[in-house]
Amino acid sequence: MDEPYQMKSGPQCNLYNYRTNYFFMLILVLGLALITRPLAIIGAALTALSLAFLNDSFAATFNEKAIRIIRQFSPHLSAKMRPPHMKTVYVCGQQRLVFVLLGLTASFVLWFTSCDLLWILYAFTTALLIIMLHASMRTPNLKARLNTFREEFRAVWRNYTEL
Repeated sequence: MDEPYQMKSGPQCNLYNYRTNYFFMLILVLGLALITRPLAIIGAALTALSLAFLNDSFAATFNEKAIRIIRQFSPHLSAKMRPPHMKTVYVCGQQRLVFVLLGLTASFVLWFTSCDLLWILYAFTTALLIIMLHASMRTPNLKARLNTFREEFRAVWRNYTEL
């Protein structure tokens, strides 16, 4: 009766629990595919950094660290790089969106000049296929099995207490 729900939640649970492993698997497959193209690897790293700036805590931490390092060399420049107000996230004195767009544009140019974009699409598709196959085929871990058993036991116990 709960079979479709379990089949649906199994891959979702695996994707959630193993997201760091899947991220490293994606990086590994892209790295192996681009091993002969160093500019493409730099472009992939720049893409990852640009997308990391979309995370508020990463952007704020990067901004603080960058300003702290620049303050050692040029206090006047570091004072200009401070954000004017804290409602929006700034990186090195500019809005976060400017950094994201510049990074993604630069990474696209690096990828386009260093290799065929179709090759990157093949590598990315292969990585996603491996991840989805692993997430759907992997059996639930012990913790998930124990939680399922606990919930089934509570349901049976509730039926006995109602009698």
